[in-house]
Amino acid sequence: MRSVEAAASWPVENVAVAVVSGGAVVGSLGDQQRVFPLASVTKLLTAYAVLVAVEEGAVEWDQPAGPPGATVRHLISHTAGYAFDKAEVQAAPGTRRIYSNAGFDVLAAFVGSACEMPFATYLHEAVFAPLGMNSSALVGSAGAGAESCAADLAVFAAELLSPKLVSVELVSEATSVVFPGLNGVLPGYGMQKPNDWGLGFEIRDGKSPHWTGLSHSARTFGHFGQSGTFLWVDPDVSAACVALTDLRFGPWAVEAWTPFSDGVRAELVGQSQG
Repeated sequence: MRSVEAAASWPVENVAVAVVSGGAVVGSLGDQQRVFPLASVTKLLTAYAVLVAVEEGAVEWDQPAGPPGATVRHLISHTAGYAFDKAEVQAAPGTRRIYSNAGFDVLAAFVGSACEMPFATYLHEAVFAPLGMNSSALVGSAGAGAESCAADLAVFAAELLSPKLVSVELVSEATSVVFPGLNGVLPGYGMQKPNDWGLGFEIRDGKSPHWTGLSHSARTFGHFGQSGTFLWVDPDVSAACVALTDLRFGPWAVEAWTPFSDGVRAELVGQSQG
């Protein structure tokens, strides 16, 4: 794909891009085996492990977890009321969308306890090992402490497009809006009204500005990370894109990512129509 070549002009030292369609990588740039810190793209991996735990019956969405009145569903959708970086309650569960790394740490501890093993081990056994993501590991917090490579995340993106570890219905539920209508700040892009989220997956919906392309469907889901990383899936074109860099998110990413993603999507649409 020629569109991925645009990432070569980003002001970064190292970049790896992979585009997935039809269960395979259809475009790539850079060292696909180079391991990068994922920052908040970690949340997608953590969320998927939670889906496995739900599928296995180890935890339930409406099981009490976190602050009083909160559930697993609240924690994974950033509506438990926790502050961004500490387990300090700032709102009643279900009333505000407060993006929270702390909430994901509480969620991971709860799931680990239910599964009787450290969450990092559960993530490895539930997601990384069965998918063959051999370069991936959770080395820090469940909200922002994973590392991986483009090749591994391409496999994960293919799983999101055609689930094998959990049911299609569960992935559909996780990538649909929960607690709709809640406003909140999307880090790096400001207040969004509403700030729609699924069960661990950010939903594009009508957000503006946004880190995905202007042409992307409202159903597009994924996450970006402050380490200069992103993974999006657009169900309307049955494709996904992974981009990993070693430059912290900033104005460069705001300027570069949207036209890049629009270019990738346009090429995918052109190929399908051709």
